[in-house]
Amino acid sequence: MTEFPRPPAVAQNRRFVLGQHLKMTVLTAPEDTDGRHDVALVVLPPGSDTPLHKHTRYEERIWVIEGALSVWAGPDTHTLGPGDFYTITMNTPHALEAGPEGARVLNISSPAHFVDLIRRAGTPEAEATPDTEWDLELFNKITTEVGDVILGPPGMTPADFRDNNPAA
Repeated sequence: MTEFPRPPAVAQNRRFVLGQHLKMTVLTAPEDTDGRHDVALVVLPPGSDTPLHKHTRYEERIWVIEGALSVWAGPDTHTLGPGDFYTITMNTPHALEAGPEGARVLNISSPAHFVDLIRRAGTPEAEATPDTEWDLELFNKITTEVGDVILGPPGMTPADFRDNNPAA
């Protein structure tokens, strides 16, 4: 086998954190694809979870590299492990939770919106400290701008939402 040099490391200006909740490395940005899709490497610490939410302008695809990720999406509930892939379609209420070892996942959104959400609401990794917090007010503002809808707090699942909102 011919050995070639490894590609250059991802530039620092493509690395972001959302408080202590996640780390994201932008592999493919919206501007790289004319907004068709984006690809991000996301690292979630153990137990990190999302609020119950839905995306009204994009689909989210998740491929687990390491660790485990529980997914509650519409009527489906799955625990994904290394090599598992799952698509969350537009307008599907869903929540995610990293397993006890955390998770490393590839997140692909199409059209591209997820990377912009984290770039705009997060902190550049080079500026982050162990005390960097997640600015929830800014996150909620940008979430609305990209067409995401928060349906409930972390820990709430689509089944909980349906039970409390029979018309949903």
